Amino acid sequence: MAVRTILARSIVLALAACSGEVYASQFVYSIYLTGEHSDNATLVTSNPVSTNVLVPGATFTYTEQGSTVQANVNGNVEYRAYSGNTFDNQSVVDLNGMVNWAMIPQRLDFTVQDFAGVAPVNPLAANTPDNQQQTNVLALGPVLHFRVGEGMSGDAELHYINSYASKVDQFNSSRGQAALRLYRDLSATDQLSGNVEYQHVDFNNSAAGSNYDNYAAYLRYTSRLTKLSVDADLGWSRIDFTDGGSHDSPLVRLILGWSLTPRSTITVNGVYQYADATQDMLGPTNVPLGGELVPLEPLPQTIDQTLGTIGVGKVVIDSDVYKESQIAGTYSYRDERVNFSVVPSYSKLNYINTTTLDQVNKGLGLTLDYKVTQKVSITGFASGERVTYDNIDRHDKNYGFGLGFNHEFTPHWSWGGSYARHIQHSDAVGQSYHENEYFLTLVYKR
Repeated sequence: MAVRTILARSIVLALAACSGEVYASQFVYSIYLTGEHSDNATLVTSNPVSTNVLVPGATFTYTEQGSTVQANVNGNVEYRAYSGNTFDNQSVVDLNGMVNWAMIPQRLDFTVQDFAGVAPVNPLAANTPDNQQQTNVLALGPVLHFRVGEGMSGDAELHYINSYASKVDQFNSSRGQAALRLYRDLSATDQLSGNVEYQHVDFNNSAAGSNYDNYAAYLRYTSRLTKLSVDADLGWSRIDFTDGGSHDSPLVRLILGWSLTPRSTITVNGVYQYADATQDMLGPTNVPLGGELVPLEPLPQTIDQTLGTIGVGKVVIDSDVYKESQIAGTYSYRDERVNFSVVPSYSKLNYINTTTLDQVNKGLGLTLDYKVTQKVSITGFASGERVTYDNIDRHDKNYGFGLGFNHEFTPHWSWGGSYARHIQHSDAVGQSYHENEYFLTLVYKR
């Protein structure tokens, strides 16, 4: 699947949404040109290679909240032209899109979700341009709504899921998923549901390992108050491999959003479950709170905003199933001029088949957005993490910080500059490095 195929999907998502009530829709786009200089593009310990990159790109956002179509599509596409012969030029896409079509109102919906991004090829190697790849996960299918007596309702879902990576063929798969859900409203704001899910995973490449079936049964409690949002799952899951062997585990998931004051919020996102890379890419990215969608991971968004280019994700692109223990929190403060957040996180991954990548990750991030005037703003970030690979006796410490400014000199035109520094200390041979990056960006938006 080429980048143009992912772009075609994003256009189809937008066009599908546009087929509804256009008066309830909004489309915003921007075109930008970024110049980047790196003093260590190969991320090596000694004899670094500097390079310049010219990055033309575009972003777009489409939203619609009609009675027939509901849509939220955010995309970014760019072309990276590298100086010299160190790296090949490349096109990359970042996309987060969801469209729901009410085929028969209150009875039958058809949903489409598409998530594209850039991810590492080898997570144990430095994050250089030749160690990056395009990924995409597409999920689509019908949802049937029905009533059960006077006090309950239900959904029956059937979805096709396709996962693709441009370099790691073992990630590519086709999946069928069926789900049955029963809902009972406890009050105007609280709901309890019982959920049963089944997914069959069929890998395209035999080197990916055994196909498998994933079974899950859990209770979900949701509460949507003005200042508090809760989404909690508790149940059990089981993995059955076609070639033999099975694993089961409790399933626990929690997403919480709490508005402490009109200007400050806390979010918590935690899981304990069996998962894989495809499932993680389909996971939630925000929590509804007080009529707004609050991001669960503001740090990657701020880094991309500061640097003006598409960032590289941290999901390990692989076919293996792992037991995931993860919790992340965010404290955010926002007023008319200042928006900052503090993001601590902890995660532990234990792979079922290939234990080389078993890891514990502890991290802390800080973000800042300060409006100097109505037309001039400053953004910044700082992050640190420690990654321990117990089975290969490796320890990495990663640090990064950046600072940028943006000047909107007309309603449609703006420009900005930024600086970022990345440092890695590793006890693996040749994996320690430091890099300085400089960016200049010109943007036209509508």
